[in-house]
Amino acid sequence: MSLIVKDLHAGIEGTEIVRGLSLEVPKGEVHAIMGPNGSGKSTLSKVIAGHEDYVVTSGSVTLDGVNLLELAVDERARAGVFLAFQYPADVPGVSNANFIRAALQARMPKGEELDAVAYYKELYARMDQLGMDRKFTARSVNEGFSGGEKKRNEILQMMMLDPKYCVLDETDSGLDIDALKVVAEGVNSMRSPERGFLIITHYQRLLDYIQPDHVHVLAGGKIVRSGGKELALELEERGYDFLKEEHLTTA
Repeated sequence: MSLIVKDLHAGIEGTEIVRGLSLEVPKGEVHAIMGPNGSGKSTLSKVIAGHEDYVVTSGSVTLDGVNLLELAVDERARAGVFLAFQYPADVPGVSNANFIRAALQARMPKGEELDAVAYYKELYARMDQLGMDRKFTARSVNEGFSGGEKKRNEILQMMMLDPKYCVLDETDSGLDIDALKVVAEGVNSMRSPERGFLIITHYQRLLDYIQPDHVHVLAGGKIVRSGGKELALELEERGYDFLKEEHLTTA
């Protein structure tokens, strides 16, 4: 069972950004996507999640055989997709505890109710694991949070929702080294034969803490190189310019 992107073409406001991208993320594997600004990394994540501003002109995205492109955003979430945003939005007036509880309740069969005692026990355990003060349960989602607190909150949501496939869109952006380690530990604790990860990042440093099974490099809206962890180290040393040149000569 896999998350499969096949010959995907997609863009926004009439501009094509992703140009024939193909990728398969089997359950149990961690795939990292790297690439320069404008290469299509965030567009890919938003298309998978179902962001309404992004238009798919051709290609397919399937999750365990189900066509995600035919599903609404909430249906994709229920099918097991989770997207951690680069810039998580504030949700004033909605507490963290109620937000996560509502998301979990929405996934339950009609007529069933979430057990409140079990829910808070799990929530507090996960918060302790991420080094989050329990007072955050009563605070509005991300409102007044620092960048690091927002990213930890995204990982908390991911841990509680227990998705099949986790897409992390530059979750390391703006994190200091301590927050980066905490986020990475949260991700590593969720690695499982029943879960796949697609981690989008600019920098190799996150991959020091989350060891990927495969690394892919985007340039010009498609994957131009794939390899192991050593590819990320090569990019750290050489930058992206040499891959752009390769792409131009082979496009």
